[in-house]
Formats: sequence, C-alpha cells, structure tokens
Amino acid sequence: MRTELGLHQPLFQLRGFEVNYNVIQSDVQCNIGARAMIKANVSGQEVLEVAEGMGPVAALDKALRKALVRSFPVVESFVLTDYKVRILNSEAGTAAKVRVLVESSNGEHRWTTIGVSVNILEASYQAVAAGIEYGLYKSAAAKQGTEVAL
Repeated sequence: MRTELGLHQPLFQLRGFEVNYNVIQSDVQCNIGARAMIKANVSGQEVLEVAEGMGPVAALDKALRKALVRSFPVVESFVLTDYKVRILNSEAGTAAKVRVLVESSNGEHRWTTIGVSVNILEASYQAVAAGIEYGLYKSAAAKQGTEVAL
C-alpha cells in the first residue's frame, strides 16, 4: 500500500538470490539441508551473504538477516513464526500462482506479510523481505513513539 501511495522508501534492495536444497538419504535416516545466497544493496553497500537452514525458506530468511544485521541490528530480534502457502489458480497446474503468508515477531508484536509469484521461492522471499522491512519500520516508529502508518 505504501508503494502505491508513493510513500515506500526501500531499506534494502535485492540484487539476486540462489537456493540449493540437498536431500541425502541413507538406510538409517534422511538428512535435509538448504543453503541460500543473497546479494543485496544495504545502506548503499553491496552485500553478499550465505546461510544454511533446514529448508529453503529458513536459509533465505537467515541469509537476508545476515545481510542486514550490520546496518539494522534490531533484525536479530525478529523471528519467522509461521509460514503458509496457498495455490491461487490450481487450474494452471505447475504454472499456478502461489500466495505465501509469513508471520513474523519481534517478541512483543506479530505481523503477517504476503508474497505472490508463480515461483514459490520468489513468493517466499517477497513475504520474508516484506516482514523484515515492516519490522524495521515498526521498530523505528516505536523509537519515535509513533505508530507505523500503513
């Protein structure tokens, strides 16, 4: 909404991301791991960070937080608390759009953000990044004693 009203000032810009997902199965157990690399412009600096997680969304979330923590230390207090995916147009099969809802928290408040794309990882990145950005706006507003508008 802030973008449509011309009020949005991005705090960071994605330059690209890559996700690798590994499943190593043996007779005893199945080990799953993901690695994400994020390239972003943060506070005028080009940043490249890599992180691992149990799944691709966890790895993306960790990599983005690593890229942002030097400029925005408060991101260390943000936690991804819920993740939901819904197929919007199932008749399109594997080309269907998906909507990803991510719930985040800073320990005091919770907020939900959305990403939409035909690529589930892109939709996930959109929702995770929007959640972090909203949390940053919310933290800045709390310091100023105001509410986040929109």
